[in-house]
Amino acid sequence: MSRFRQQDNLLGQANSFLETLEQISQIAPLNKPVLVIGERGTGKELIAARLHFLSQRWDQNYVKLNCAALNENLLESELFGYEAGAFTGAAKRREGRFEVANNGTLFLDELANTSGLIQEKLLRVIEYGEFERVGGSKTLKTDVRIIAATNEDLPALAESGEFRADLLDRLAFDVITIPPLRERKEDILLLAENFAINMARELEMELFSGFTEKARRTLLEYSWPGNIRELKNVVERAVYRTNNPHLPVHEITLDPFESPFRPKGRIKTQDRMASSGTVSDVVEVPPELPDVAANAPAAPATASFNFPIDLKERSQQYEIDMIRQALEDSQFNQKKTAEKLSLTYHQLRGYLKKYNLLDSSAESVEA
Repeated sequence: MSRFRQQDNLLGQANSFLETLEQISQIAPLNKPVLVIGERGTGKELIAARLHFLSQRWDQNYVKLNCAALNENLLESELFGYEAGAFTGAAKRREGRFEVANNGTLFLDELANTSGLIQEKLLRVIEYGEFERVGGSKTLKTDVRIIAATNEDLPALAESGEFRADLLDRLAFDVITIPPLRERKEDILLLAENFAINMARELEMELFSGFTEKARRTLLEYSWPGNIRELKNVVERAVYRTNNPHLPVHEITLDPFESPFRPKGRIKTQDRMASSGTVSDVVEVPPELPDVAANAPAAPATASFNFPIDLKERSQQYEIDMIRQALEDSQFNQKKTAEKLSLTYHQLRGYLKKYNLLDSSAESVEA
């Protein structure tokens, strides 16, 4: 089997991915808990859904809950429900996820973020199929298959006492570890094309004209720390920015925050209050000089200046002269110019726009 594609968007042809799919097919029919381990963006939720829909419970409820999104008290109420009057605001009884998922599957994402109390109650449900609503004393029965996911090293957490070892033992009947995208090189372009076609369809383009060789190299050489989710964002952004169905995608922006105007670091509380007009007599700190000026050679110790001097104007003129010289030395090839100045292509473009240097000669050669 060289390629797999289905409506659940699980797509790939790498051996490691196909082995994962085979493991899913083997464990899915069993009424046993499963742990899904993988880095962020690898598709843990898709794997969990596939496990449910390939199981004997496929026609029953499939219930999902992100354990990291709620504090301990809210998570306990969401999982096990509560009785009327259990706490302030509990006007009537509410069923929890275990009741809603009865005879079906409950997917618990970010399991490592649960507290010791929640872990203890989960262990009881898994072992005995019993639980009590918050504020209640009646023992309820449930038949739920649990699929849990995390991007943490649970055995290491169990060794350090941060996760219950007995719960880990119960959950880990089988463990599905999803390979990261950097280990699935042959799937990168396959996935990228799929995301691009879907984005072109969403933008109502008549066709998708593919990627240039340069764009393909960029996609293949990147390490993808955000995995498939990051790849999807990058590709969709590239398609909409190209905005021409008859041109192949040529520019890949891996970091959408990349800009010469990006704020540096965090704003101090005093500065934030000053900007809102709530603090008086705050000394104004001059903005940090751009990168090009920062890389300029230091003035000799014997240098003398005729004050007063407009530091900002002098610095900007220094940058303009340096950029112009680099453009001339590179025959106005902006890619080579950026390399000479130790800038990315998009950073250089930002400076050119900032100083109105995008004249006809500079615009004529961009790559």
